[in-house]
Amino acid sequence: EVQLVESGGGLVQAGGSLRLSCAASGFTSDDYAIGWFRQAPGKEREGVSCIRSSDGSTAYADSVLGRFTISSDNAKNTVYLHLNNLLPEDTAVYYCAAAAGLSAHLSAWGLSWSWYDYWGKGTLVTVSS
Repeated sequence: EVQLVESGGGLVQAGGSLRLSCAASGFTSDDYAIGWFRQAPGKEREGVSCIRSSDGSTAYADSVLGRFTISSDNAKNTVYLHLNNLLPEDTAVYYCAAAAGLSAHLSAWGLSWSWYDYWGKGTLVTVSS
């Protein structure tokens, strides 16, 4: 069974940086996506970024484009989300999730949480102004 464990959240001032990690295990396919999602109190879950194992393709939400970067270390089975120039509105619980690869390009589905079958428990990011 696929298991995902997030880490790296914390409290940071606006303009600061954090690196979130998602340690993954249990995949039986070489083609899957790892997505990062976030949910702030009273708001809907939002897709932030994703990466596909088979070709390294990535996608980003407009709200984080140019500030966040997703990367993977296949040897460690870990996906990272680098959060730079953080804003107070980035405050949320960040979740990583895993989905089986679909035939369509990642950009067509990777930020839609409904495609993801496995979820971590989340890590809290708090950005103070």
